[in-house]
Amino acid sequence: MSIHPSHKNQVAKINRAVGQLEAVKRMIDDGKYCVDIMSQLRAARNAIKTIELGVLETHMAACVTDACASKDENLTKERIAEIMALLKKYE
Repeated sequence: MSIHPSHKNQVAKINRAVGQLEAVKRMIDDGKYCVDIMSQLRAARNAIKTIELGVLETHMAACVTDACASKDENLTKERIAEIMALLKKYE
């Protein structure tokens, strides 16, 4: 069983993104201007992207690096395939 790296450093960023989404909800409930709502949604999207990139960076630095260092060719190919599958899902 492999040991997964910690992503606890992302929790504060997640809490901020949740706060931004809660702000969007309040803005909608309060009937705020559409463009203001969209600006807040963009901020939430960017926050999530930052979290996502942080998790990916940790994955590359820990999981992929460990797979390469293990000299297990199948494990290395598996880790690369996982990343490729993720990237193919993006626009």
